[in-house]
Amino acid sequence: MKIALIGATGFVGSNILNELSSRNHDITAIARNPKKETNANWVSVDIFDTDALAEILKGNDAVINAYNPGWANPNIYEDFINGSKSIQEAVKKSGVNRFITIGGAGSLFVAPNLQAVDTPDFPKEYHAGATAARDYLNILKKEKELDWAFFSPAFEMHQGITTGRTGKYRLGLENPVFDENQRSILSVEDLAVVVADEAENPKHHQIRFTAAY
Repeated sequence: MKIALIGATGFVGSNILNELSSRNHDITAIARNPKKETNANWVSVDIFDTDALAEILKGNDAVINAYNPGWANPNIYEDFINGSKSIQEAVKKSGVNRFITIGGAGSLFVAPNLQAVDTPDFPKEYHAGATAARDYLNILKKEKELDWAFFSPAFEMHQGITTGRTGKYRLGLENPVFDENQRSILSVEDLAVVVADEAENPKHHQIRFTAAY
């Protein structure tokens, strides 16, 4: 497949790139500071320049969006929303139909009508970014033209999870997936497996989904 990956140098994006590369896909890797590795065609573009981004995306079978403006960014809410909307519009202009975007776990429902980001114990340092991802999901739900999927990672999906790539996971939709210890956990390497599997064999269409062990 020909796949464009936005945010290819980030924590999530770099792992998705490694997984796609191991499966021998033709990858256009898009990043603010592109690398010079040979496992992808590296491109630098301002994702807020919708027309320029659309030109780069043309001809791909799918676009995977791992854009994150940075957790320490004081404007993370506005940048996440505006950047995500620009990317979505660029995908439409490019003529690519399949769009997989990575959001946050904060929008998963932990009780009826209660999302994790709205609970008292939700980490304050991630609140703005998680709220932005939740609000963008609500925007994306109105998208009727693209064949989109929004992926929410497990609650515990961060550096330091040492399981590595197992290739095993369980899928969910609106609610977190918990293991026998009531933990929602997934390594970033297996997140990449989930996303690559979804790109190759689409199961989720105009819907959000999640995964964990």
